[in-house]
Amino acid sequence: MSSSAVEKKVTKADLKQIFWRSIPYNASFNYERQLNMGWAYTLVPILKKFYGDDNEEMTKALTRHLEYNNITPFISTFLFGLIVAMEEKNANSEDFDTKSISSTKAGLMGSLSAIGDSIFFGTIRVIAASVGCSLALQGNPLGPILYLLIFNVPNLIARWILVSKGYNLGVEFLTSVEKSGAMDRLFFGTSILGLMVIGGMIGLNISVPLQLTFFDTNLIDVINGIVPNLLNLLFFGSIYWLVKKNVNVVWIMLGIIVLGILGSLIGIL
Repeated sequence: MSSSAVEKKVTKADLKQIFWRSIPYNASFNYERQLNMGWAYTLVPILKKFYGDDNEEMTKALTRHLEYNNITPFISTFLFGLIVAMEEKNANSEDFDTKSISSTKAGLMGSLSAIGDSIFFGTIRVIAASVGCSLALQGNPLGPILYLLIFNVPNLIARWILVSKGYNLGVEFLTSVEKSGAMDRLFFGTSILGLMVIGGMIGLNISVPLQLTFFDTNLIDVINGIVPNLLNLLFFGSIYWLVKKNVNVVWIMLGIIVLGILGSLIGIL
């Protein structure tokens, strides 16, 4: 903590630095502390501003920010902003408990990552991939371009907005959110939304070119006329049954691949 009488404040320029440095946040990974290098790299300019003239405090600050760290990068700037607010308080206060900085990071990394994963990985990426793949399968070069835009534009907008939100809301807001249970409700709601979107994007289309005729009537067409997409339902039900029987998912996937190849060679799929 600084002994200077001049209060040290974070500026908009400082928060912009956090935003830009958060983009390669997960570019450096290790198995011991995961994304701690990217976390510390993002905060270095702020820490230098607060503790640059005090080697002892700068060392302590870098040490606590090189602890284990792993949070979904798309909403990491919210936690960055919050921690910056806490470091600002520490730099201007003689009795601030720096352990609360580490405990806040550890306590919020999991819940924030769950929210970020369900929104960006579970929802936005699925939508982006479905649009991009459908165009790419048609030979349209816009496929990969739209995928990158649909996924990354919300990503960058979220980072830009959340870094200011995290800093402005500060410690008091998150304390009240945790006590009220709003974080749990938000996580539960976004999880449901993500699962709904994933379910809506999943589609089975099993085609049977084999002609099974009886008195000049195609039995497959008759079955589809009575129960549309019955084969799709049976296929999905079979996979669900295997999963419930604790069959390894890898074996299920390999079985689907083998069945598809053999069915295609024989001419029944």
